[in-house]
Amino acid sequence: MNHLLRGLAANENLPPALVDRLIAVADDETADRLAVRSDLSHHQAVALAGRVEESAVRLAYEGRLTTADIDPRARPDVALALLDTGAGPAAWARRLAADPVVEHREKLAACPDLPPDVLDTLLTDPETRVVAEAALRAPAHVAARLAAHPRTEVRRAVAANDATPPSALASLLNGDGPPAPHHCPAREGEPPSRDHGLTPDHGPAPEPFWDGLHTCAAHELIRAALHNPATPAEAVTRFADHPSRLLRWPLAARRDLTPEAYETLARDPVPGIRAELAENPAIGDDVMRALADDACHDVRRALAGNPRVPFDVLTRLAGGTRTGTAPLPRIASASPAEIAALAASADPAVRMLAARRRDLPAGLLDALAADPDAKVAGAVASHPGLAEPRLRDLARRHGVQVIAGIAANPDATPALLAELVRRRPPARKALRAIAGHANATAPALLACLDDPEARVVAAGHPALPTQVITALVEGADHRSAEAAAANPSLPRAVMTELLPPAPAPAV
Repeated sequence: MNHLLRGLAANENLPPALVDRLIAVADDETADRLAVRSDLSHHQAVALAGRVEESAVRLAYEGRLTTADIDPRARPDVALALLDTGAGPAAWARRLAADPVVEHREKLAACPDLPPDVLDTLLTDPETRVVAEAALRAPAHVAARLAAHPRTEVRRAVAANDATPPSALASLLNGDGPPAPHHCPAREGEPPSRDHGLTPDHGPAPEPFWDGLHTCAAHELIRAALHNPATPAEAVTRFADHPSRLLRWPLAARRDLTPEAYETLARDPVPGIRAELAENPAIGDDVMRALADDACHDVRRALAGNPRVPFDVLTRLAGGTRTGTAPLPRIASASPAEIAALAASADPAVRMLAARRRDLPAGLLDALAADPDAKVAGAVASHPGLAEPRLRDLARRHGVQVIAGIAANPDATPALLAELVRRRPPARKALRAIAGHANATAPALLACLDDPEARVVAAGHPALPTQVITALVEGADHRSAEAAAANPSLPRAVMTELLPPAPAPAV
């Protein structure tokens, strides 16, 4: 029964009176669906919070509850949610800063725009994790002071804070000032062990400390600073050839390094680092051309997604690199002349690059739809702007290879969709597209019910006959029944029957 209640909770046509009845019997999952209804009234939100306590936090984040609805002493979790959205008063923040529950203080420290006195209180909290959470969002002058904090966890938070002054971030990387962040204690306050990265004299340990996989508080501090875009480039460049892959990796995404650093990273032995670098629009053409010959497919695929990849490099990659079905960034920004040149290529893989653009001129769109290569034609089959005769011609020439794309075309007519569902053998992907198509009519939707996945989609289509929707609600397939319960065409009488009786009024 719960799956039907979840479906009803998502039904946009559920009348207010039935929403009230559903609130009265809601469980956690049903409450989650109810909390995001656009028509949920304030009165209903309060009732739902009272019925399912766990829903109150979600309702607060959705803006359905106000400070007048909440007692911060009884529901500190909800009070924290309102503070996190900026809707809670400063008095709540001051109260919660002294809350005996550490998790509450830690959550408060994560809230934005805290009053200065509250922030000061949190920064002197006896629990390090509370101080670290506050340091992560502290303003520049506070972050600069905390860069010399005795706890590595706090300094790591400062290193991740993009408001931290660049000079302080550079100092954290350099290990300036006590205590040196490069020390790697197993636990704060304990002497480091050899296994945890330091030799007995606190010098750097041999492998496996820099084996590329080692992590500890000090190591994480360095990683955080390397990820931070506010850290000066001159402070991070030396890590481009560091023995630890975890410290080299953040540099591959930075856009402020020297050409020499990018060249070093392009030779990195870790394919993931080279792939990260390949996506970086800051790398030069020489580095891109070198990465285009990389033996790793993931690196070449990432390079194809670089918005600054040279056109000749991209066309060279097209033949042997799987780049998905979405338009690549460089193709999305290509000029009309560049797109026309791609579409005129003798290589079908290059023509497919142009075919992924969704704003092709009508003449070019028709030309690509008429392409003799099924993959090229299939790439435009779902594009709006193709007339019905062109879509029919596509189906006739390429059959199952393009049927799913045609079925997903927003301009596909009801008659065409009805023909597509009758094709034998049935195209499963096409059935699932038709099941959710706005132009699908009842006959086409009925044919989709034979496919288990398409049936779930079709069950929620408002054009499905009401008697079929009702039958699906009563069926044994819970996924289809839930989707049918959410169908806006479900008769109100059936909605009412699905709900338990309203509780008798108190005497």
